[in-house]
Amino acid sequence: MYDLGLLVASCALLGCIVGFLAGLLGIGGGLIIVPVLSTLLLSFNITSADHVLVIAIATSLASILFTSTSSALAHHKNDNVPWAIAPWVMSGVALGALISGFAASLIPEQILRTVFAISVVFIAARMVLSARNKPMSEKPLPAGPILGGVSAIMGGLSGLIGIGGGALIVPMLNYFSVDIKKAIGCAAACGIVIALFGSIGYISAGWQVTDLEHGFAGFVYLPALFGIVITSWFVAPIGAKATHYLPVNTIKKVFAVLLVVIAIKMVFS
Repeated sequence: MYDLGLLVASCALLGCIVGFLAGLLGIGGGLIIVPVLSTLLLSFNITSADHVLVIAIATSLASILFTSTSSALAHHKNDNVPWAIAPWVMSGVALGALISGFAASLIPEQILRTVFAISVVFIAARMVLSARNKPMSEKPLPAGPILGGVSAIMGGLSGLIGIGGGALIVPMLNYFSVDIKKAIGCAAACGIVIALFGSIGYISAGWQVTDLEHGFAGFVYLPALFGIVITSWFVAPIGAKATHYLPVNTIKKVFAVLLVVIAIKMVFS
């Protein structure tokens, strides 16, 4: 029998770290939640190694539903959500995220680890490059259905690795000449959709594998979700304020190296 209070406290500490880094660096919490929560779930004997990664990803997505809502509302108030294109992007990511929730349970654990690791390395590389001032692309936006199709791929990958999608959607929109603030605002709104539909997929796919009596809603582990959300929601604004006082670009580079180390560990552990 494991100590539920200690597990929730550990997840609350994880939520503090994730919330602060999300506010400071603008990164999706899943990059940290998934590997750390995987370790916690195994340490507390919550689940077997066969299902630990998919449970960590599902729980990460569920937590992002709360943080993305707060972020999207703030961007909407600042008129940074481009509603002319957002419906196409949000529809695409919703479809991709929903499919990923069902597909993840069918993918072998090692392949899922490899997909996560490759995605993390890509995001780490982009994090380093984002510190440089580069001219915005002048490529025009594709037609709505095409934009929706590309967005579905981004949403599917985001759901598969348990992130809100900003690290993939922002560079995609910026590539198609969307202003960076509008791209971030659109990605924040898409984070809600990815988290919602991805969670629906993971809950439905895991309903026959886990049970509510042991704290699971499908593949989402509710005690861990509670611990992460109760702290990350409040700590994220502190991280955002810290951007005025800390060397963010330097921290991004250090954090990118950390992400690469995490990715390597995920593949070979």
